[in-house]
Amino acid sequence: MIRRFYLRDLLGFDEAELEFAPGLNVFTGPSGAGKSLLMDAMRATLGRGNTEAALCELEFDRPAGLTIEGYELDESVAVKMVRKGRTSYYVDGQKIPKKLLGSLLEGHFRHLSVRDTGGLESDRLLGMLDRYGAARDGDYARELDEYARRYRRYRKERERYEAILERRRERDERIEFLRFEIERIDAVSPQEGEYEELLQVKQRLSRLDRIAEAIERASGIFELESAVDEVFELMGKDGGWFSDAMNQLRAQFEEISDEAEELSETDVEGILDRLEALSSLIRRHGSVAEALAYREEKARELEELERLEEDQSALERFLSDEEEALRGEAAAIGRKRRRFVRELESELAPMLERLRLPGVRFEFETVELGPLGNDRMEIDLQGSSARTLSGGEFNRLRLALLAATQPEGEQGGVIFLDEIDANVSGDESIAIAEMIARLAQGTQVFAISHQPHLSARADRHFLVRKEGEASRVEALDEAGRIAELARIVGGERPAAEAEAFARTLRSER
Repeated sequence: MIRRFYLRDLLGFDEAELEFAPGLNVFTGPSGAGKSLLMDAMRATLGRGNTEAALCELEFDRPAGLTIEGYELDESVAVKMVRKGRTSYYVDGQKIPKKLLGSLLEGHFRHLSVRDTGGLESDRLLGMLDRYGAARDGDYARELDEYARRYRRYRKERERYEAILERRRERDERIEFLRFEIERIDAVSPQEGEYEELLQVKQRLSRLDRIAEAIERASGIFELESAVDEVFELMGKDGGWFSDAMNQLRAQFEEISDEAEELSETDVEGILDRLEALSSLIRRHGSVAEALAYREEKARELEELERLEEDQSALERFLSDEEEALRGEAAAIGRKRRRFVRELESELAPMLERLRLPGVRFEFETVELGPLGNDRMEIDLQGSSARTLSGGEFNRLRLALLAATQPEGEQGGVIFLDEIDANVSGDESIAIAEMIARLAQGTQVFAISHQPHLSARADRHFLVRKEGEASRVEALDEAGRIAELARIVGGERPAAEAEAFARTLRSER
C-alpha cells in the first residue's frame, strides 16, 4: 500500500504532499488541471514512465516477497526520484538504476490505461485463473507450487544437458588441446623457486675464472705471514690475533677453492637448457607458480570433459523421468483449470452483461511444457477475440477479470486506473464503479475519474484544480466531496438537483 506521495516543481504544481487510504483513492477535477500529471509522477517514481518533476518521493509498505540484492529494505520502503540535469533514483537512501527499480516493482504496481492493450495474454490469463482456483481449493495452490518448483529444477538440468551437448561437439578437439597444454608443462616439470636458484648458479659460473684468478693473486699474502710474525716478535707485542686472522683467511680461501672446483664440474649446458625451458614457461604464463596453476586448471577441465559421457547419460535418464512426472502434474492442473474456468465464466456473465460486453468463453490448447504447465488459454468473445474490442471495452473486460479473480481478503498490491470510466453511459459507469469498489477491497486503487458513481465510492477523494496558472490538489472532506460530485453531475454551477443527487450517491455507497 502506498501511504504518502510528495512532489516539487511539476509544471503548475509548486509542491504537493498527499496521504492515501487503503482501498480506493480517486482524483477528480476539471480537464487540464493536472490529474494525469500527478498519476504519471507517481508511476515515474516507481520506475515506470517519466515526469518533469524536480523531486518525487513515495512511501509504501514493503510488498510480500520483494527483495533487492545489495539493498536493505525496511518494512516501509521510501523511493525518491531527483532530477538535476539527469534523473537519479533512490531506495531507502541507496541509489538504484531506474530499469532495475521498474522491473522489480512491476508485479506489485500495475497500470491500466486505454492506450494499453496488454494484459490478456495467455500467461496473464492463466495467472488470474490460478489465483481464482487457489482461493477455492487449497490443494490446488500446493499443486501449483510443487509443479513450479519441479519445473525450475527440470529447466536447470535441461540447460545443463544442452550445455553438455554443445561441449561434446567440441570435446575431442578440446581434449587434444588440453592434453597438449598439460604435457608441455609436465615435460618441464617445474618446481617453485627452482628458476631463481639456477640463476644464482649461472651467475657464479660466469664468475668462475675471475674467482680463480683473484684467489691466486690474493694467496701471495701468505708469503708475508712469517715476516709479519717476526715484526711482532721483535717489538715484543702479541701477534696472536694476526695469526688467528690469517688462519681464518686461509680456511675461507680453501672453502672458496673447493666451491670453485665443484662448480667447474657442473653441467653448464644442462643448466642453461633448464633455464631456457623454465624461461619459456615464464614468458607464456608469467611465473612458474602461474604455470603450475594453469596446469591444474586444465587438468580439472580435462577430467570434467572425460566425464561428459557419463554425465550425459545420467542427465538423459533424469530428464526423461522428470518430463513424464511433469506431464502428469500439468495434466492434473489442466483438469482443475477447466473446472475452475467454467465457474469463472458463470461469475463473469452478469458483470459483463452490465458492462454491455459480449459473454466470454475461455478456450484451452495443449502446448509444450512451460513454467505454468502445458496449457495455452485464449478468450473467445462469441466467435471474436479480445483484439476486436475498442480500447474502453478492452479495459473494462480486464477490469472485470481482475475483480472476479481477486481472492476475497487477499491483498493484491496497487493498481493505477487512468480514466477507465471515460465516455461510458450511466449504467456502464455504475457497473464499473461497482467492480472497482470490489477490486479495492483487496487492492489499493488509484483512479482518475470524470464520473460521479466511482468518485462517490472513494475511500479518499482528491480534487485537482487550477488557480490561475498554478495547480493545486487537496483531500476533500465530506462537504467538499458533495460539492465536487455536484460539479461533476451539474457543471461548474450545479443546481440543487445535482447536489441532492450527490448526497444520494454518497449515502448509497
